[in-house]
Amino acid sequence: MTAADGDLVAAFHAQCSAENLLRRWGRMRLTPRDLARLLAQARCWIGLDADERPLALVCVGPVSRQPGVFDIGLQVADDHQRCGIGTAMARRAARMARTRGAHTLTAFTHASNTPMLRLLERLGPTRHTHDGLCIEVRVALDIYAPDTRAPTRTAPT
Repeated sequence: MTAADGDLVAAFHAQCSAENLLRRWGRMRLTPRDLARLLAQARCWIGLDADERPLALVCVGPVSRQPGVFDIGLQVADDHQRCGIGTAMARRAARMARTRGAHTLTAFTHASNTPMLRLLERLGPTRHTHDGLCIEVRVALDIYAPDTRAPTRTAPT
C-alpha cells in the first residue's frame, strides 16, 4: 500500500461508528501512527464500492515468534455489514496467507463480536482460547492448501 492508501484507510475508519471501531480495535480512534504501523506490518486490502469509496479493510501478516501463524484483522463499514464482503475478503486473506506458508490464521476479538466469530468459523476448523472478555480464535488453513495432484489425462476419442 502507498501513502495515498493510508489516506484511504484513514477515510474508511472515519466513516465507521465508534462502536464498530471499539469492537475491532478496542478503542474509538486510530492515530496516524497506528495506521502506519498496521500498513507496514501486514498486507492489507481495501474493498471499494462502484464509486471507489472504501467499504472494508482486511489485513493479514505473520505473527512474531510463531512460524506458520498469520494474524487477520477485518473491518467492514457499518452500512455494508452482513452482505458477504467480510467473508469474501477473509477468504482471500486466508488463501494469501496459505501461499505464504501459513498453516494457521489467528484473530483476537471481543467475546461479544459474534459476526466475526461466525465468519472465522466459516473459514475452517477453529480452536478458541478465552482471555477475559476476549477470545483468540485460531483457524486451520488446511482447506486452502494448493492442489498438488497431477493433472488427469483423458484418452483421445
